[in-house]
Amino acid sequence: MTDSPGHDLVLTDDATANRVAVERTLASGSGGTLRLPAGTYPLDRGLVVGDGWTLAGAPRTDRTVRTWLTSSASDGEPLIHVLGSRVTVRDIGLRPPPCAPGAHGGDRGTAVTVGRYLYPAETEWISDVRIEGVRVERPGTRSANCVALVGAVRDVVVSDVTIVGGCTGVAVHWGAVGTGVDSISGPSYHPHHVTISDLRVSDAFEGFYLSSVHDVEVDRACLSEVEIGFRLLPGDNTDRFHRAHGASIGERIRVSRAHVAWNGPLYAVRIAGWGRSEIDHSVRVLEYRDVVVTDCTLVPLPPATPGPADPLRARSPVVVEQATGVLLEAIRVDLRTPSPEGRCCPAGA
Repeated sequence: MTDSPGHDLVLTDDATANRVAVERTLASGSGGTLRLPAGTYPLDRGLVVGDGWTLAGAPRTDRTVRTWLTSSASDGEPLIHVLGSRVTVRDIGLRPPPCAPGAHGGDRGTAVTVGRYLYPAETEWISDVRIEGVRVERPGTRSANCVALVGAVRDVVVSDVTIVGGCTGVAVHWGAVGTGVDSISGPSYHPHHVTISDLRVSDAFEGFYLSSVHDVEVDRACLSEVEIGFRLLPGDNTDRFHRAHGASIGERIRVSRAHVAWNGPLYAVRIAGWGRSEIDHSVRVLEYRDVVVTDCTLVPLPPATPGPADPLRARSPVVVEQATGVLLEAIRVDLRTPSPEGRCCPAGA
């Protein structure tokens, strides 16, 4: 990453002018640092960040974000869409507009998306991306994800990120060449060399999920008042379109030091090895290797929407489905009634 040349923008309450000013700077050269001032600034639509740029808010004070970007656009584009390598997004608060992208729109309507789910043709990898000190707020809605790392992305670090509301806090999902989920032709792209640390998610449907990835580490995740803590998934088509040599999907994944206080009707953690293809509807099983979930505390909260229990789907802290090759160790279920202050671990713990 380079911190020069530097650009200091003056933003106002004019959403179109703000977006144009940022886009003009991002198009002015081959990279640098674009510094945004403290305050809350609207945009009339999302931003695309290309190679070599750092998008930085005012330095945080006592971990408090001082620069906020908002949007009221209804096109479903991410508020910040990273489509280049050597990119950093840091010290920025994001309030994306309401969006309902549907079951296969996990990369749309987000605060930040790195990469894409579907590509029209074979693509280059996006690499060396940092998302640091970012806060996302979308309380009261759970129809769109907050941060998505999708498709041809690798060497990504997500650290010290706080998320309030939304569907999934951080979604890490495979992508592929195709016009739709039922017409994928391949190749497929599977995020790898991804590190997520000091993640805090509250009042969301789910903390995070990892779908059809390899070489991913999640350490110190605090997931509070979520229906689901986290999931490890094989992807709808497992590895049928995977062409990368020397790397196997489902290898070298580690989740450690997670604190999950969940209020959903099903489970805190799900680890699944099977996936149903959207193309031919067949079921395939992904074999995990060197996958560890360790040192996690699971706290069952009263269900957010009390109702009659489903006898076929009992509430369970951990569900493992056809997922051999996964080691679970030091998993604690805390049945003590948590205090409001104790429902999540402290920041950075």
